[in-house]
Amino acid sequence: MAIKNFEGGNKISELLLPYGRGLLGGEVKAGKHTLDLSRRTHLMGILNVTPDSFSDGGKYLDSQRALAHAMRMAEEGADIIDVGGESSRPGSLPVSAEEELRRVIPVVEGLAGKIDLPISIDTYKSEVAERALQAGAAMINDISACRMDQRMVEVAAKYQCPVVLMHMKGTPRDMQLNPYYDSVVEEIYQFFLERVEYLGHMGILRENMIIDPGIGFGKTVEHNLTILRNLSSFRSLGLPILIGTSRKFFIGAVLSAGVEERLEGTAATVALAISQGADIVRVHDVREMKKVAVITDAIVRGYNAKT
Repeated sequence: MAIKNFEGGNKISELLLPYGRGLLGGEVKAGKHTLDLSRRTHLMGILNVTPDSFSDGGKYLDSQRALAHAMRMAEEGADIIDVGGESSRPGSLPVSAEEELRRVIPVVEGLAGKIDLPISIDTYKSEVAERALQAGAAMINDISACRMDQRMVEVAAKYQCPVVLMHMKGTPRDMQLNPYYDSVVEEIYQFFLERVEYLGHMGILRENMIIDPGIGFGKTVEHNLTILRNLSSFRSLGLPILIGTSRKFFIGAVLSAGVEERLEGTAATVALAISQGADIVRVHDVREMKKVAVITDAIVRGYNAKT
């Protein structure tokens, strides 16, 4: 056993995982694409095909507008397009699989024929994930880490695609009703230890696992700040880290800023997350965050004019 220090002097017994202490990144294979995370931070562009997402709800419900926005994000420097058909904002209610499929499948099919980037499907429903993978998606982004739909584990193992495992306390409907932790970083770390071991036993390969501590999903403002301050703690899991802070409430709370006034705050969190070891950042504002990522990578990983 090795002992790892967390915020406030807390400790956790850490299992020595096969990959040992993770280096920055590694390779993730998503369909015909290989994401070399050791070279630079990758950007996941957010494409919400929903009427009620907290930031851009309703903007891209029309599939043609959604496709145009995805193409624009690709031109601006996105490495992955993340398509979601159900809002997971605090207090949101679930939609049926049928409705989610109606929203996302035409977009995934349209993108698969037009864009030379991996498409991620943002869903916790196994039926939606499988249909999207069949339509051309190459990744699963599951806010529940394959817990809300037990068949999701089977789908991820069957297709051997990358799967983002996010930590969430509760469900989107109730997650912000007074979330409590004795030690937020330690508890999330332990969650990943247990989840990764279980999913490995169920046939999901380690090289297909990406972890996301779930900023804003069952966390207070201080919890989110503490996670970002201690993000490097998760490197010892030996898995790529995805972080999603874009335009979120905690930024607005710190800055007293509305959703449309959180660009600079988002930029600060992206730069800090990269410096703490994030491999993928999930963002709305691709053009601006690409510049943030490039300059932060130049500082953290070393400048390379070819990247």
